[in-house]
Amino acid sequence: MTLAAARAHSADPRADSPPHAPQRGRVRRWLGPFYVTGVFWYRFPHWAFRHNILAPRTLPAFVALFATFFSLVLWNVRNAIAANLEAVLGPCGFWERQRRIYRTLHAFSWCYAARYEQVVHPGRFHVEVDGIEHIPTDLSRGIIFVTAHVGQWELSSHLASHGLARPVHVVREEEMDPEAQRFIEELVSGLSAQGVTTHFAGDDPRLGMALAEALRRGEVVALQGDRPRVHGRTHTAQLFGRPLRLPVGPQALARATGAALLPVFSFREAPYCYRVVVRPPIPVGRTRDRDADVSEAVQRLAGDIEWAIRRAPHQWFCLRRLWR
Repeated sequence: MTLAAARAHSADPRADSPPHAPQRGRVRRWLGPFYVTGVFWYRFPHWAFRHNILAPRTLPAFVALFATFFSLVLWNVRNAIAANLEAVLGPCGFWERQRRIYRTLHAFSWCYAARYEQVVHPGRFHVEVDGIEHIPTDLSRGIIFVTAHVGQWELSSHLASHGLARPVHVVREEEMDPEAQRFIEELVSGLSAQGVTTHFAGDDPRLGMALAEALRRGEVVALQGDRPRVHGRTHTAQLFGRPLRLPVGPQALARATGAALLPVFSFREAPYCYRVVVRPPIPVGRTRDRDADVSEAVQRLAGDIEWAIRRAPHQWFCLRRLWR
């Protein structure tokens, strides 16, 4: 890369942000901590649930208010949602486009609020799990639960692993806002008492080794499978007949350890009611052609992600435009 190209790369606000994260622009600079990825939207709901400002009777009004606000001011996010859903639902007119945008942001607001309400008031929620028969009874090689940003994605692996009586290692991306990242670290630190260890994906090569060792002990690892890290290794799969770069980490880890690779998704069905679906295991080959083994498994996961999005298209929370 030439010096001029490097400067242009660093000046591009998309260059060092997660490939599927909301695109940074003027609105983010104007709103600062009140932007959709800003720390306000992390601290406020947690504080409001703790002080019963957000409660079952008031929450629907707040959700509608926030969804309306987001749909009016977040132009990049609006355009991304509408464009991505065309791949799922087909082209549409102006008013149907507005309806799709609002429905998605409304569902996002519900699921986002539930992240914090479940921390403060876990007893309010009812969860059903389908596909338990796909979870192997032999845990000697561990299990990798891989999910996507569909529905209540942050709970998918936690709920699917409930009852396995095994330590769970959850890997999540760092938040785009440093203050929000610090808040999330504080929030998840209390999960260790429940047997859940949260790791934040970074450049530390020891993380992969630590996860592999956990799997060899028969433990559970939970990963995102739909959003590659900045500069991370990817494979171009097909989603709705269109090319999409997906991370290869879950598949490579399953191949290296022999752990079962299970897609799992959590769908919001009604207020305080969720359904977790465990899909059949994805086989990961162990031939001499490592790249081919991993690539085939990535495409199989893309098929499961496509199934989940078709099941609940307005619960697909990809806030950056994927295709032009």
